[in-house]
Amino acid sequence: MNTLKVYAPYDQSLIEEIPLKSADEMNTAIAKAQGLFLDRSSWLPKYKRVEILERIAQLMEERSEEIINTSAREGGKPYLDTKVEMARAINGVKLAIENIGHMGGEEVSMGHTASSVNRMAFTFREPIGVVASVSAFNHPINLIIHQSIPAIAVGSPVIIKPAPTTPLTCLLLNKIFDEAGLPDGWCTTMVCDNDVAEILVTSPKINFFSFIGSAKVGWYLRSKLAPGTRCALEHGGAAPVIVEPDADIDAMIPPLVKGGFYHAGQVCVSVQRVFVHESIIEEVTAKMKEQTIAIKTGDPLNPETEAGPLILPREVDRVEEWVNEAREKGAEVICGGNRMSDTCYEPTLLLNPSEDATVSQFEIFGPVVCLYSYSDMDEAIGRANALPFHFQAAVFTKNIDTALDAVQKINATAVMVNDHTAFRVDWMPFAGRDSSGLGIGSIPHSMHDMSREKMMVIKSGVI
Repeated sequence: MNTLKVYAPYDQSLIEEIPLKSADEMNTAIAKAQGLFLDRSSWLPKYKRVEILERIAQLMEERSEEIINTSAREGGKPYLDTKVEMARAINGVKLAIENIGHMGGEEVSMGHTASSVNRMAFTFREPIGVVASVSAFNHPINLIIHQSIPAIAVGSPVIIKPAPTTPLTCLLLNKIFDEAGLPDGWCTTMVCDNDVAEILVTSPKINFFSFIGSAKVGWYLRSKLAPGTRCALEHGGAAPVIVEPDADIDAMIPPLVKGGFYHAGQVCVSVQRVFVHESIIEEVTAKMKEQTIAIKTGDPLNPETEAGPLILPREVDRVEEWVNEAREKGAEVICGGNRMSDTCYEPTLLLNPSEDATVSQFEIFGPVVCLYSYSDMDEAIGRANALPFHFQAAVFTKNIDTALDAVQKINATAVMVNDHTAFRVDWMPFAGRDSSGLGIGSIPHSMHDMSREKMMVIKSGVI
């Protein structure tokens, strides 16, 4: 039997060795999920789904410490941040319950033409069918909730393929779903290798594909989808921030530092490129340095840790290479710039890396924030928009006209005014555009995507 070894990213200790699912097991799981969907007598009525989701939320609250510790240990996100993620995940389940009642249709007006007289029409929503969810490692609790609970809420069977580095949290959550009364086959976790996972993606029995992860993998998998399979892709960004001379610097620094180094920068909307007006670049740099060097990096299970390890040692190697290249091309290392161990890298600030440096061209996905000086706002916006990745962005200014101008001109799905780029609540639209993704996330948006509209037209005299 093939197995997967799950290691703690901080000290590389073996946590658990679990069996990998085979191709036959994947095909069986897909067939079972499709069988549930095709058999309308097995569909879960709304009130039953509400009962199950309420019980899931209750069990998650009761077992929150177990989930938090499992997730922090295998994923490396500090305990305090994982605790916040846990609260978000529970709220996500509650959001799904609230939105079940809003999954309705509407009357379609008839009688405007001679051919449509004596008719009434109404729309309603049905589950889309089998949902395949391929997840990422960086939010092991909340991403699984976002990729499974909306499907359960609308009545679509879901098969989850978790990240190979963080499968234990997913398995624990799936067990909780089962204990809450979700019938067998409605949510199935498949820990498998990439070849078996591709069966899940390419199967014509899959109606909706949800992917969170790298752009390279996501766009490749989308090209493999069967005809008719809808999808939502959430990839990374290289989040830009523009800081105008009138910004409240003291109020701005804490959220910028948090947004840049939260989960050691392993967040798709992490603060990465900060464009600061030349008149205040020295002050902003000095104050960011002061707070960055104070970040406590280490064991994620230590409640005092603020930044943990990178998910794999090779990621530390990669970040080190990128920073060294930036240094060689003229960037000034304000603080950090060194590996702390095989698994941790110092929170690092770079000043004015060259435009052709890798840190200026691609998502870092590590504890590195780049500062760039500029003289003209339109110049800063042009540089912010220069990359093919567009997700969330931010502008800091006290001038409402400047803020509105930046919001209109910055290419992003969301522009935060006087807040960091990683802000999110789970009922707001959340998505990348262009190379950064396809579709819109959030609990309500995912519920809409995992269902589909049907219309009934009634002709008078027939019924």
